[in-house]
Amino acid sequence: MDIARVLIVLIALQATTPPAPATPSFEEFLAGVRAEALSRGISEATATMALANLELLPVVVARDRGQPEQVQSLDTYLAQRLTARTVATAREQALQHADLLKRIERAYGVPGAIMIAIWGIESNFGKFTGSYPTIAALATLAYDGRRPLFRAELLEALAIVEQRGIPPGDLKGSWAGAMGQPQFMPSSFLKHAVDFDGDQQIDIWTSAPDVFGSMANYLRSAGWRDDERWGREVSISKSVMARIDRTVPMRAGGCRAVRELTTPRPLAEWTKLGVTLTGGRPLPVSTLTASLVRGRQRHFLVYRNYDAILDYNCSNAYAISVGLLSDRLGS
Repeated sequence: MDIARVLIVLIALQATTPPAPATPSFEEFLAGVRAEALSRGISEATATMALANLELLPVVVARDRGQPEQVQSLDTYLAQRLTARTVATAREQALQHADLLKRIERAYGVPGAIMIAIWGIESNFGKFTGSYPTIAALATLAYDGRRPLFRAELLEALAIVEQRGIPPGDLKGSWAGAMGQPQFMPSSFLKHAVDFDGDQQIDIWTSAPDVFGSMANYLRSAGWRDDERWGREVSISKSVMARIDRTVPMRAGGCRAVRELTTPRPLAEWTKLGVTLTGGRPLPVSTLTASLVRGRQRHFLVYRNYDAILDYNCSNAYAISVGLLSDRLGS
């Protein structure tokens, strides 16, 4: 086929190929969100108040692309998060809130040490709850379109404004839309936040009882068991790891962190494969099942409670940090 005929064919193909749909403007996107919100029962007043004059926040998109849980290795993340200062502060806060934590543990079955650890890693013990406008941040991420969950969370944020009467400007949090000291996404706030101090207000920004009670309620709903620990650090040689790679499959479903876990196996099976506790000590004799989390240097067998921590924040670096910090507090 000569060049002229090739050009004719290409021109014909271009003429018959429909153009790619144009990307809607941010204003057009917000109009679609508004229509969906109204169809879900959000009032026009709330939709107008919350969505008017929103602007894209490019810094939010940049933060989404560079999360430390995704770009750092497990070992680096642990070294940066579990500093001596963090552990010391966690112990001080555990003592300060001991009575409250005991009451919440009796109510929900979640250890105070786990709540302190989550609190510390999520918001530096309540010091850094975020200053990003929640609705604008969620609208930016939803418009960016990399993860569909943000559109759903944007609609849930509008529901908070509608149901709780919280002015949109008062909803502030992380770049990802997580709010308050527990760093709840809007959907988690609506499902799990509780009024533990009994003042008829759910306040995860300034009320310690509501903060810890809400975290404990979340973990219990996610399947936390008060008769199990979260996991243990283990030693695995290169030959044992090769044997594990050949015989123990990875999990097939769930978020990325869940798919990075092996399928659960009885502790007796891990012992037969050659896995030991750090220092070469044998694994405990137990009927529990555990999954393996691999790091470059450090490895962990994790139990069902670990899945509850992943439900809170689906990152193995995060969940291991929570577990190890809670261990330092005696969980």
